[in-house]
Amino acid sequence: MLSRGVYPVKQDLTRQLSILACATGLVLAAIYFGALYLHADTPDWLPMMISAIGGFELYMFGRSFLLKRTGR
Repeated sequence: MLSRGVYPVKQDLTRQLSILACATGLVLAAIYFGALYLHADTPDWLPMMISAIGGFELYMFGRSFLLKRTGR
């Protein structure tokens, strides 16, 4: 227990990976739309990477929802 009765937040590795993927996807999307706004060339792999990270996040969200619903 920390000061003033606050308990530390315990996160498992899967949750930490999900947070990291979310932050990475948001940064990549911001770079992509910034490049489009500035009429700069964007690499062909960038939209595919953003959609892959988005798909991973949807999978992780569905998995956590299912595990919470089944009580695991």
